[in-house]
Amino acid sequence: MRAAMDPDLDLALRCAWLSLVGGYTHEEIAARVATSRVKVTRLIQSAQRAGLVKVSIEGAPARCAALEEALVAQFGLVRCSVAPDLGEPGLPLSALGTLGAHVIRAALERDGIDVIGLGHGRTLAACVDALPLIARPRLKIVSLLGSLTRDAATTPYDVIFKLASRTGGTGYCLATPLVCASEADRGVFLAQRDTVAAQLAASKASITVAGVGAVDRDNGLVTSGMIAPAELDALAAAGAVGEVLGAFVDRDGRPLDIELTRRIVAVAPDMLVPRRVIAIAGGPGKAAAIAAVLRSGRIGHLVTDETTAQALAEPMMTASFPTFVR
Repeated sequence: MRAAMDPDLDLALRCAWLSLVGGYTHEEIAARVATSRVKVTRLIQSAQRAGLVKVSIEGAPARCAALEEALVAQFGLVRCSVAPDLGEPGLPLSALGTLGAHVIRAALERDGIDVIGLGHGRTLAACVDALPLIARPRLKIVSLLGSLTRDAATTPYDVIFKLASRTGGTGYCLATPLVCASEADRGVFLAQRDTVAAQLAASKASITVAGVGAVDRDNGLVTSGMIAPAELDALAAAGAVGEVLGAFVDRDGRPLDIELTRRIVAVAPDMLVPRRVIAIAGGPGKAAAIAAVLRSGRIGHLVTDETTAQALAEPMMTASFPTFVR
């Protein structure tokens, strides 16, 4: 519809097809569409910026593949996927988003996938943004955490319903606060009929996709204002190192039953099948949190970036593959 209304966009799409599918050079494309080579380059770039061009690369560099094998053996994973280092400062959203989208798409293309459970966070949002259109009209997309947050920038509704728009499926959110004021309030929300139905649907998920949080000031629960800095300090004092789907674990992966966790609305970890859980996480300072969550045995497939994988791997493994120099 947009291409029919916008001649420049139509031409950009034609140039992208000729380049990426047809294999023509920019000079050859310029001759075919009667424009300049410079404009062809600009048009293809505009199509990429508009999200109309998605690139999928099969396979991984040898070092990433070796890290994948090492982490599978080290943590008893079903699978591990490592994205090459792109030199991104801070959180490597491009690398994680692209590889995460590839993993999610491959999972959705399998037969019998009818329910997918989703967590929150910027990394999962980047994965959904990078996901191409895939027709799955019968797919149910269920939030695994309470969906009412104080900060609109971190609302999970966007992730749920963006995935629904990408697939043609139906999105379901837990219409409750993420963190309740008291355990009694949480009990009231959990008893609601819609909440019970959503949690039951989540427990039947063919795939579960979650992020991993570190117990620091960058944790989404802190940046969204759902927990106070003092509560973060209490978590650290209790030995909390990592968090997945609102559940905190210590460095050995043992779950922590503390007052804060009893106020968080989330699908109970025991309701999920570990081998079906995909954790997509990485970036500076995340290695200890990811390692703790992996030791909990709740994750089947880890998707991470090369630098984080290097930090997670055993010392002997990292010695064989020296840190990548940017």
